[in-house]
Parts: sequence; C-alpha cells; structure tokens
Amino acid sequence: MLTIGMLGGMSWESTAVYYRLANELVRERLGGLHSADCLLRSVDFAAIERLQAAGAWREAGEVLAREAAALRAGGAQLLLLCTNTMHEVAAQVQAAVDVPLLHIVDVTAAAVRAAGLRRVGLLATGFTMRQASYRERMAAAGVEVLVPGGAQRELVHRVIYEELCRGVVAEASRAAYREVVADLVAAGAEGIVLGCTEIELLVGPADAPVPVFPTTRLHVTAAVERALAAHDAPGAGEAAAARRDILTSR
Repeated sequence: MLTIGMLGGMSWESTAVYYRLANELVRERLGGLHSADCLLRSVDFAAIERLQAAGAWREAGEVLAREAAALRAGGAQLLLLCTNTMHEVAAQVQAAVDVPLLHIVDVTAAAVRAAGLRRVGLLATGFTMRQASYRERMAAAGVEVLVPGGAQRELVHRVIYEELCRGVVAEASRAAYREVVADLVAAGAEGIVLGCTEIELLVGPADAPVPVFPTTRLHVTAAVERALAAHDAPGAGEAAAARRDILTSR
C-alpha cells in the first residue's frame, strides 16, 4: 500500500481520530494484523492558531509546506492535511511536494453529489465559514453551501476552539449545534457538512434531520482507498519491497 503522510496537530484531538480511523479501515479491508502504512507529523497548534488569528495565512502555509516536505522526505507517497481550516493554504502545501495532497473539500463534495444533493449547510471554524475558498471549491463541484448567521457562526467557532480542541464535549454545546443545524435545514440545506475535523467529536447523524457528511471520516476513507488501490495493483509487493530498501538505505 502507499505510505500516507498525515500533517496534523490542528488540533491533535481530531488528528488522533485520523490515525485511529486509518488503521481501522486498513484492518477491515485486509484483516489479520494489517494496519495503515503511515507517517504522522503533529505540529504545535498554538503557533498555527496565532497565525490564523493574525490573518497570516501565507506564513502559516510556509510552515505547513516545510512540514509536508519533511513527510515526503520520510517516504510519504500521499498527503493528508488533517484539518479543514488549513486547506486555505493547500496550494502552498501541494507546491512543496511531488506527491498528491488529497483535498478534503474535493472528497466532501464528491460524497454530497453521490448522495444526490446540491445544497448543504456548513458547520466549521469562523475562518472556514467566512472565507470564500471553501465555498467556491464546493460550488465548482456543483454544491451550494449555506453558512449560519453571524451569532451562530461565533457560537460554532467558540465551541470548536474553546471546547473541542481542548477535549471538552459538552451536552449544552451539542444542543446548541442542533439548533444551528435546524436553522440551516429550514433555510434549505439538504445535508450538513461537518466542516471542521473536531466537530465529529460532538455531533453526528443522530443530530440532524438530513444527511450528515463527516469530513474527517470521508477524508481518511478516501486516502485509505487510494493507498490500498496500490496494494491491489500488479507488482505492488515488489514495489513495496523496493521502497523499503530505499528507506532503510538512507
């Protein structure tokens, strides 16, 4: 299988889910003692969050591009940026490596379209909900995105940074998110995108009257499918042995 490079730590709470899901999915597919062939680089989120708050996206992109290059140097053959918000700098990250960066928006949009939907509500950080790039990329794939109003955007963002990123899962916040979801559905959302990797720690399909699209699970599933497609390809065993020889000779 391909070696998956995970660039995480934004926050580590959701990155831990990425790691667990990747290994569970590989074991389900291959059985026995199989697990994901992966590399994980977990950055200090406090440093990234300061750049987010300052609007220093290019500088944040430079940091993550260097980390992505380090993953590639370590043998990663497919990259995951384990965060929705920092896909704002996905182009910088991709430009730093010669292997594919699997974009979380592309994976999510494909799932929405496969479900036959064209309009979704987005729950995400305030950055993601305000910035045009996420919505524009979804629109390019044929999916219209609705976002909550100002006060609800602030609520959703606050819960992410002050609670979920710190490992706090509160019933009051779950109830508040359900109200936001209900308002998005009333505004015409046919589905709800959980567009922050931490949100899946709080809400899921049972919290919405319409289909829910968990971006973390969708992202990891797509990565594992791509990695294992190489496992199934003719000559995959010989290629894997050659990669091991290269890595152990460094």
